Amino acid sequence: MNGEIVKIAITRNHDDISEFTDRHFYQESDRLKLNYVVKRGITIKTTTKEGIEQGRVPDVNVIDRTLWRAERKAYAALESPIQLAVEVVSTNWKDGYVYKLDEYERLGISEYWVIDYLAIGKREYLGNPKIPTVFVFSLNAEGKYHRTQFRDNEQIVSFRRLSPN
Repeated sequence: MNGEIVKIAITRNHDDISEFTDRHFYQESDRLKLNYVVKRGITIKTTTKEGIEQGRVPDVNVIDRTLWRAERKAYAALESPIQLAVEVVSTNWKDGYVYKLDEYERLGISEYWVIDYLAIGKREYLGNPKIPTVFVFSLNAEGKYHRTQFRDNEQIVSFRRLSPN
């Protein structure tokens, strides 16, 4: 915070869910011959409500291949909005539900997933009793996120218009 790099340790469960999600996005993108790359550990430049620039590292990133390859030698964070960011909720659940949600919406990331597999977010998000949930936030025409939730064995639907090249 405030310009400091904060490394958050993740559990093996968290990493397994991130890897599972990454692998399935990659396979689906490949199967549909989409012009996307699927990456983990990529920094995205965001700005807080207060105007402070910072870097966020979503657990999974789906990025237009043209954007990814635009500056092949770049070390800096991506400044353009990616197509989809996924956060697997940790003990710092407020980051995913509040801060990142706001920053990704203002940046214009067209779809944002919050995977709360431990149901540790607030009851206002998860209900009572709290149930593990995947939230899919999709930008509408006004640039605001619309939230859809998926639970239990419901098939998760991406609202991004994914079309072959």
